[in-house]
Amino acid sequence: MVPHLITALNGPINELEQRILESLPAIERWFRLEWMEHTPPFYTSVDVRNAGFKLAPVDTNLFPGGFNNLTAEMLPLAVQAAMAAIEKICPEAKNLLLIPEKQTRNTFYLANVQRLMQIFQTAGLNVRLGSLDDTITQPTEIALPDGSALTLEPLLRTRGRLGLKNFDPCTILLNNDLSTGIPKVLQNLHEQYLLPPLHAGWATRRKSNHFHAYEEIAKKFAKLLGMDPWLINPMYAKCGEVNFEDGSGDDCLMTNAETLLGKVRRKYKEYGIQEKPFIIVKDDAGGHGMGIMTVRDPKDLQDLSRRTRNKMGAGKGGREVHDVILQEGVPTYERVNDAVAEPVVYMIDRYVVGGFYRVNAERGFDENLNAPGAHFAPLAFAEHNQLPKPGAKPGASAPNRFYMYGVIARLAMVAASYELEATDPNAEVYE
Repeated sequence: MVPHLITALNGPINELEQRILESLPAIERWFRLEWMEHTPPFYTSVDVRNAGFKLAPVDTNLFPGGFNNLTAEMLPLAVQAAMAAIEKICPEAKNLLLIPEKQTRNTFYLANVQRLMQIFQTAGLNVRLGSLDDTITQPTEIALPDGSALTLEPLLRTRGRLGLKNFDPCTILLNNDLSTGIPKVLQNLHEQYLLPPLHAGWATRRKSNHFHAYEEIAKKFAKLLGMDPWLINPMYAKCGEVNFEDGSGDDCLMTNAETLLGKVRRKYKEYGIQEKPFIIVKDDAGGHGMGIMTVRDPKDLQDLSRRTRNKMGAGKGGREVHDVILQEGVPTYERVNDAVAEPVVYMIDRYVVGGFYRVNAERGFDENLNAPGAHFAPLAFAEHNQLPKPGAKPGASAPNRFYMYGVIARLAMVAASYELEATDPNAEVYE
């Protein structure tokens, strides 16, 4: 099943799908050459929006937390990709230490942790869970709704290594996005592989760096396909030193919003798009759908309500938000049972391992869907097929649509690898 596009403006995207399918050998070779030069993030999830006239990633997560939403049919792909990733990093690996978020009451998140353990155990590793929560001082069982349980254990640090009691891992996998800072226990580990690296966490990572890298990738890819990079690239701007509490920095927000909306309007005019453009203002350092608002007119930023200011000023873990990114809004015209939907594509190493639709009946086509009311529908990707069907009519084939989403998600993953290289504090600098 392909969720239907409720728009007459699906021409450019059907053309893009056609072009992507026709260029498949060149595209796959292009990716192959990129991965010869750059290291993919260990795992990635990408939120993609399909406007019918534009298809673009709007968020790239380097600590994905929704593996439980992938269907069972997708597991063999995930296991194969996990094997390839581990083999590359530590071929003799026997033990994997998985460090999750502290969300021990969120059963959906815990189901994600359970699924990750299953993937890496099936890939041939002993997997145990170490907790960054100081209140976990001995092995602690947490019951899951399906009757099973996870055991969280306290971390043990000895010089350059991190492990658990009687458990010395070769590799440490973080499923914690470090929004609230980098814990001391994770710093200066010299003898083990820490994945993803610490600078991939939101303590230091910025979305504006990612979209700067993505812009470069989109231009390269668009040149390969002979198309306008705007069709796959959301324009953006950034503001630092915004204080939502006292209103300082509002001028920066309004000026940038006006400039960005002007650029989008010009593109809409060029393509004959009748929609009203909008932008999304969000925390430059953080995920989880927090601190996000839709702006249709720069004047909206003049009189923000106290409630909106409070919402925008606080990130995950109560962290204050002072850096924001303004991103061209990409409307989503896909529907699952008449509810607004967007595809989320999951990757391990350089491989697409599956995906699902984030569906939210309480939100509009121009709003953030990662919000209360969201649920997940792995419908379109149920056949776990990445292989496109030659000759199928654009817009009508699930494999073709999924392949196209996989291409866009992989472009975001290449951008993430560029971003991590550019922000690596340990990178050698050549004069």
